[in-house]
Amino acid sequence: MTGEPAGYLFAYFTSAAEEDGEQIHFALSTGPSPLDWTILNGGNPFLYSTVGEQGVRDPFVLRAAGLPGENARYYLLATDLCIARRDHTTAWEGAVRAGSRSIVVWESNDLVSWTDPRLVEIAPPNAGNAWAPEAIFDKASGTYLVYWASTLHSPSQDPTQRSYHRMLCANTTDFKTFTPARVWIDRGRSVIDSTVIETDGHFYRFSKDELSADSSSPDAKFVTAERSDTLDTEHYSVITTGIGKNELVHGEGPIIVRGPGPDSWFLFIDEFGHRRYTAFTGHSLASDTWTPVKATMPPGASHGSILPVTAEEYTQLERLAAWPESGKTAPNRAQSRPIQT
Repeated sequence: MTGEPAGYLFAYFTSAAEEDGEQIHFALSTGPSPLDWTILNGGNPFLYSTVGEQGVRDPFVLRAAGLPGENARYYLLATDLCIARRDHTTAWEGAVRAGSRSIVVWESNDLVSWTDPRLVEIAPPNAGNAWAPEAIFDKASGTYLVYWASTLHSPSQDPTQRSYHRMLCANTTDFKTFTPARVWIDRGRSVIDSTVIETDGHFYRFSKDELSADSSSPDAKFVTAERSDTLDTEHYSVITTGIGKNELVHGEGPIIVRGPGPDSWFLFIDEFGHRRYTAFTGHSLASDTWTPVKATMPPGASHGSILPVTAEEYTQLERLAAWPESGKTAPNRAQSRPIQT
């Protein structure tokens, strides 16, 4: 979108410990600042996955680029993972080593009515999983660059040994067919949860970097910021590491959004297992200083994404603040007006 946002839509999940926590929840900013939120749909999930593991995490909402023949105006991507349905003693190890290699995709024309979810395989056969998918339109190629975290295993690798996460990527024009996956970030240690934003001819990438296998580095398990003039390249220049380390126990799932007014940026970091999302502000994406700022986030909001919206989109979403009037329903279960693709 162009111009100042009228508000923001926050898509997130909550927790495997909560009923329907691993489904898609929506919140709408209370005004033009992304620091205070109104939970939509009565706090109930807005979208449910009925495919794959029938649970989803790490939702990412994307505004479509308007390519020729493109039906949707928005896409929502999510990790196909339901920890609540797995054996709790081996849930995470199993998801890392032998989880889903697919992501879940929804499409919409208005952010209110969504298609049924579809399962799309994107990770290669030697991948253990496909986590936290995001996408950005790449003008250079005329395609969307989709990126996510996967562990990769070689045929000779001891199956009892855990691999580390690399960021992989692929290209698509319709979120149905993708080019073969390729490595985007490989530092010889786990890097996950990348998010990218373009401004002033530069691409800024924020990722959770483990930094060391034993997490002994003071910057481990926090956020690293990088910059490149080209989106689809393995060569980004590091701006700063350890974002959040002086305020958080650890952090992941970074979200970066432009705030209202000039030189206003907000970085949200998920302090998993503790306070969940916390907010920081900065005057430039190239800054190595991010200052904590008070924010009232939806309770329990976990790794998600924030989409700036227009006044028309904001008005459409406002109607959902008190919806449903009764009962535990969600648009794609009981009240949907599915679009055709």
